[in-house]
Amino acid sequence: MSSHTASQRYLSTRGGSYDLSFEEVVLKGLASDGGLFIPEEIPSLPSDWASKWQHLSFEELAYEIFSLYISPAEIPSADLKDIIQRSYSTFRTKEVTPTVTLDKEKNIHLLELFHGPTFAFKDVALQFLGNLFEYFLVRRNQGKTGRDREHLTVIGATSGDTGSAAIYGLRGKKDVSVFIMHPYGKVSPIQEAQMTTVMDANVHNLAVDGTFDDCQDFVKALFADPEINKTHRLAAVNSINWARILAQITYYFHSYFTLIRSPSFLPASTIRFVVPTGNFGDILAGYFAKRMGLPSKKLVIATNENDILHRFWQTGKYEKKPVHGKEAEGGIPEDGVKAHEDGVKETLSPAMDILVSSNFERLLWFLAYRVYSTNSDPITQRRSTAGEHVKTWLNALKTQRGFSVDATILAAASEDFESERVSDTETLQTIKKIFAAPSATGESYILDPHSAVGITAALRSAQRAPPPTTHHISLATAHPAKFSRAVDMALQGEKRYSWELVLPEEFKGLEDKPRRVSKVKKSDGWEGVRRVVVAEVEAELQAAERAGK
Repeated sequence: MSSHTASQRYLSTRGGSYDLSFEEVVLKGLASDGGLFIPEEIPSLPSDWASKWQHLSFEELAYEIFSLYISPAEIPSADLKDIIQRSYSTFRTKEVTPTVTLDKEKNIHLLELFHGPTFAFKDVALQFLGNLFEYFLVRRNQGKTGRDREHLTVIGATSGDTGSAAIYGLRGKKDVSVFIMHPYGKVSPIQEAQMTTVMDANVHNLAVDGTFDDCQDFVKALFADPEINKTHRLAAVNSINWARILAQITYYFHSYFTLIRSPSFLPASTIRFVVPTGNFGDILAGYFAKRMGLPSKKLVIATNENDILHRFWQTGKYEKKPVHGKEAEGGIPEDGVKAHEDGVKETLSPAMDILVSSNFERLLWFLAYRVYSTNSDPITQRRSTAGEHVKTWLNALKTQRGFSVDATILAAASEDFESERVSDTETLQTIKKIFAAPSATGESYILDPHSAVGITAALRSAQRAPPPTTHHISLATAHPAKFSRAVDMALQGEKRYSWELVLPEEFKGLEDKPRRVSKVKKSDGWEGVRRVVVAEVEAELQAAERAGK
């Protein structure tokens, strides 16, 4: 296959919205039938990819991978290269996502994804997505003025890192308003400061007195609402947006090439990727990389105590499970409170405190497509059958708080994935253990709690698939300075540890800066959020008119 694909089209996991272009799915975010967009086909790698791509820079690799999904008729090559260049020029290291070896004997490596502007893995995708939004809008608004210009209303939910990464990717961009909801008091102080101290007029922070899942529900309700969709062009920044998944595929290839170039990598070695998982987007990018042809033996899902995904891989049941509160008959709590309010446990890795993993729906579609039809069936029938199964499962999740899959689906899911559940106690032990054992460079390494969940799972996986023939690449999703509470708890009393070791210059004084945030009552529902969005966008448009823009 050549480096460029013919125009790739996209469909919805729930069976509708066929034949959309890359630009349409990026700007739309969520399909109108409530499903998520997926490419009609997962492209195969060019036959010479292993030799041709081996020494490419991160940006060059991103270009080759994106070109398999985006036709030059949609984004000319020179423009795509420019968007990629601008997106990754904001990173603090030339390698963009470097890989470091944590344990030489056990072949445990860490893929550092936190070198972007907000010190979290989301920057890899959201710097790119912000530039994509801008590129499409500039093109659409050429020669238009005033209210004739297309305006994008970006709406997202965050459990901490998506929000700041989206804000830093979109702040000050013309014709874009960004609204980010976070669960009030449930993100780390640094994460909250990163979001709420951005004063650009097009940035709006909404603190919701609920959980991340409530915020995510509000986002989905707004995308499904005909009223706001008539008047506003909504766009998504959460990993429901296909461009987020696409951008994250690059670092799987980048870390693979880094590893095979190292002397410790034997010719017959295999690689397992371990991913701390909340919304299932990061690991889904690994699944796409594997399906494209990247040689990865397994993808290991590492959950914290919010372990809906781990339970699925153990039992084939995907169900919300309240942590407390009596259950009435029929599975509805006696106090009438929605079950998932009770089901989320607050942990030391808050970005993973998620009960329902949105992107899991994408994997379910591919599993259903594979299991419930054969190659001899017409392709439209195969797609439609998969969509029907996904719709049935998701409906059961909504109405009965869970669903079960049959043994064939679970077996298919287990071919590519394994799972591990990691407690807060184990997370702290791992941060301490890794700090105490100097890394390959001889320096003490400080993990953030999410990355520690991944390393804990990697160490367990290494017992099942030991060195020297197996290497584990665990994804480090955030900088430790974003989660001071967990790091301090783990390392207090350690002679060589001080908070100054961890704190980057960029964070100093951040929490003392002025803030801009609006409180939103969960009881006002998504309609309350809609009122805020409509009023704020109108105010922005009027200000732009007064300024003659």
